[in-house]
Amino acid sequence: MALDVDGLCPLLQVFDMPTSVKFYREVLGFELVGNSPIVHSPQGDYFHWAMLRRGSNTLMLNTAYDEGERPPAPDPARVAAHSDTALFLGCPDVDATFNQLLSFGVRVLEKPMTTVYRMRRFTIADPDGYNLSFQGPPSAS
Repeated sequence: MALDVDGLCPLLQVFDMPTSVKFYREVLGFELVGNSPIVHSPQGDYFHWAMLRRGSNTLMLNTAYDEGERPPAPDPARVAAHSDTALFLGCPDVDATFNQLLSFGVRVLEKPMTTVYRMRRFTIADPDGYNLSFQGPPSAS
């Protein structure tokens, strides 16, 4: 019997939840659909887990450190390993999306190109260094 699964929802560990949620909401247009209870602290209100959705795409974020254990800056070795993770997002107009994202000052890892497997693609990094590749049909030129 084949497994009956419906969807995939990656969970990414993030250094700063407010920064990551802001990026996925304001830059990529995801909606916050769930989060852990809000923690009130002298540094401000935050939560440790979030679920975001855009269309049929779902993503979860979790803080990489428990409360009171987060270092003042991200661990470079940990962040370097994030580039091993890539999320591919389907994109009907890769070049237009690239130009739109440039206006947000995203960190570009790979400019739009047509791959050897005949897909148009570009890659940016999210605030934690995870690769986000936008891929779609080749441009009509």
